[in-house]
Amino acid sequence: MGDVLAGFHAAWEFESDSVLIRFERGIRTPKLFQALGERRIPLDAIAAVTVTPGRRGTVVLRAEPRPGADPLMEAAAGQLKETSDPYRLVLPAERETLAEYYADELRSLLAPADAGPAERYLVQPPEAPQQFKAYDGKASFDGRSVHFRWFWTGASSAKWKAGDQRFAVSDIGGVEWRSPEVFEGHLRLLHRDPATGRPAQADQDPAAVVFGLGYGPVHESLPFAASVLAAVRAAGPGVPKPEASVPRRDPADIADRIRHLGELHEAGLVTDEEFSVKKAELLAEL
Repeated sequence: MGDVLAGFHAAWEFESDSVLIRFERGIRTPKLFQALGERRIPLDAIAAVTVTPGRRGTVVLRAEPRPGADPLMEAAAGQLKETSDPYRLVLPAERETLAEYYADELRSLLAPADAGPAERYLVQPPEAPQQFKAYDGKASFDGRSVHFRWFWTGASSAKWKAGDQRFAVSDIGGVEWRSPEVFEGHLRLLHRDPATGRPAQADQDPAAVVFGLGYGPVHESLPFAASVLAAVRAAGPGVPKPEASVPRRDPADIADRIRHLGELHEAGLVTDEEFSVKKAELLAEL
């Protein structure tokens, strides 16, 4: 097609075999979009296209990614807020007819609806190197291995005893990302060997970094997770890990978690009821 459709925060350029999405930079643009810059989405990576009413006099053109085609969306696992969905183009309501036109054009070029999940990633992942600061350590990825360096102000005694960690891509079977916008968000590396157990709590697991208030923001930790996930997929299939039994926590670790919970409560991110319930759960583990 070769046409360009500009909306709020992004512009879509329609090509014969792909859609090039260019994200704007600016104070109102979601930070994840700014971090991504631009993304080329092959038509083979799109399962469907919809046009729906948006908020406050807008209309939304959305491409639904095909399962298994985009490492970013695989890592996100449905946790992204609508406003941070890179597959949504928000337009003024008066451009609905134009949005419907491009939606129909795209639909005519897509693979059959029963094509199924993609066998490989079709969308390019965020490139390494990647790094971000978590609550209990710094995570870095150079394309070959992931390195966790612990902070004395946040890391649990279990992580301090284990020491800083380095994981070769060949030893990683998957990536578990839990959004920093929810309580107990974290990024955990799953070992390729199914015989390798892991603690149930991410704050006790040397293969995980824990997010906290202001740490591990989505626009830094999600591209990191996607980059690692793509490298793992390229290295070969991973194996899901069974849950390990819940270990008894160190009192110092419980105190750290309650302090972190209190910070979220003071910031208004956790309600009074949630604070009381979670605090009681933590104390029960002593």
